[in-house]
Amino acid sequence: MAFEALLDQVGSLGRFQILQLAFCCIISILLYPHVLLENFTAAIPGHRCWVDILDNDTVSDNDTGTLSQDALLRISIPLDSNLRPQKCRRFIYPQWQLLYPNGSFSNMSEPDTEPCVDSWVYDRSFFSSTIVTDWDLVCEYESQKSVVQSLFMAGTIVGSLIYGYLSDRFGRKIMCRLSLLQLAISDTCVAFAPTFLIYCLLRFLAGFCVVNITVNLFSMVLEWISPQAQSMAVMLLLSSLSIGQMFLGGMAFAIRDWRTLQLTMSIPMFVLFLFSRWMVESARWLIINNRIDEGLKELRRVASINGQKNTEEILTIEFLRSTMQKDLDRAQIKASIWSLFRAPKLRMRLICLSFVMLASNLPFFGLILNLQHLGRNVYLFQVLFGAVTFIGRFFAVWILNNVGRRPSQMLFLFPVGLSILVNTFLDQEMQTLRVALATLGTGALSAAITSTTVHQNELIPTKCRSIVGGFVSMFSMSGAVLAPLLMTLVRYSPHLPWITYGVFPILAGLVVLCLPETRNLPLSNTIQDVENDRKRTRKVKQEDTCVNVTKF
Repeated sequence: MAFEALLDQVGSLGRFQILQLAFCCIISILLYPHVLLENFTAAIPGHRCWVDILDNDTVSDNDTGTLSQDALLRISIPLDSNLRPQKCRRFIYPQWQLLYPNGSFSNMSEPDTEPCVDSWVYDRSFFSSTIVTDWDLVCEYESQKSVVQSLFMAGTIVGSLIYGYLSDRFGRKIMCRLSLLQLAISDTCVAFAPTFLIYCLLRFLAGFCVVNITVNLFSMVLEWISPQAQSMAVMLLLSSLSIGQMFLGGMAFAIRDWRTLQLTMSIPMFVLFLFSRWMVESARWLIINNRIDEGLKELRRVASINGQKNTEEILTIEFLRSTMQKDLDRAQIKASIWSLFRAPKLRMRLICLSFVMLASNLPFFGLILNLQHLGRNVYLFQVLFGAVTFIGRFFAVWILNNVGRRPSQMLFLFPVGLSILVNTFLDQEMQTLRVALATLGTGALSAAITSTTVHQNELIPTKCRSIVGGFVSMFSMSGAVLAPLLMTLVRYSPHLPWITYGVFPILAGLVVLCLPETRNLPLSNTIQDVENDRKRTRKVKQEDTCVNVTKF
């Protein structure tokens, strides 16, 4: 496309692109833990009912004689089917006869039990404090954890639509900076939330910003580099999310109090907001929106950073207008959400991308937001999943560059569905195999999401990249919203959520066939470029053929 000619003049992969990519990766590393914080701040520790005879400090030793804590627990708390103390019920009266299993007691009936009416006693060996222990979100209130996670993800949906539109209207940089500030303020205030309701509201506001920051970071990076380097840039940005996962696991292991952990992860966002003032706005976006002078200024600034000489003589208003005139004429047609659906090819891309992202994120967040379903050591699982997603994203880039966008997504999505479905019907005692399959599925999902993200940015035109990206992200985050809510169904059918997680990636692998291949093709700038995609693709292929023949 025409902008690539301008990019060649200022440098398409120089010092500026490396510095901006590195800064965006740092933001991503510190941003992603805010999505997964509830794995630790809302972890559900072991618990049982508070019992007066066992937990009241005012009860003297003479009241219970010389009975041990285990004996007092035995007469106070009934056992479940696994012969462990029940978490949500207690005996109405102490059952002294349980201390003498060989004794004969006449006229004995099943002991009466009741729910925990006073409070709960928590096992604080893994988590010294969580929102669960602070506000007693256990037993009949246990589903509140899933509600919190879903509210955060719902915030990302609303934010992706509103901020996606504002980003295309006012610019990537300013909206990214405002979102960083909002996230810093919201999640810092979460650490001081006095009630559960205020906690939920603040987390919703924090979720409002996450997708907008991510989409704009990707846009500002990809719109400044050549098409050949875009898949590598996307891989590095997504790999920084994996590093963020591992970083969160280490920080949560070191900081067991949820308020301190929340504050520790939020304060750095203020620092990133201050440093973000030196980021460079997308010249591609400025020019397409007819802000020629500002676009030229940013191009010259980037040329200076990249050490390009004599660019001021070449980069003039006249040269820029003559190079981009066709795109500028097309860009006069304002893009709206309705114009997207009136364009047949773009509409098809939008629908298919939305479903693929929803179907990929549903099982992904189902796995990474429910680490406690795999075992107690969630710190280890967090680091392990982060490492596996990191490797998966590097592997995805190699496949993308050698196989193509569509085949790579199918190659990753089908095994994901199969591994989850197999894992669903494995015996609970086969813990090692279950964790191995879940880890394999998470790695393959990260590779699939990497492939889809690269494909998405190549399929969407610059003119409406943020608004379309926000729209697709809405469906992506819909999968993230549904993922924790589906887990509330385990009380009715323990297999139903996991079967759903397994079926959707297989369907997504089939839908990918409806999308065009974009490997090594230049980015589209306008909706008209997308609608004329067949002609453009044929032309590029003919040029590639001529180059190859000449070289031979």
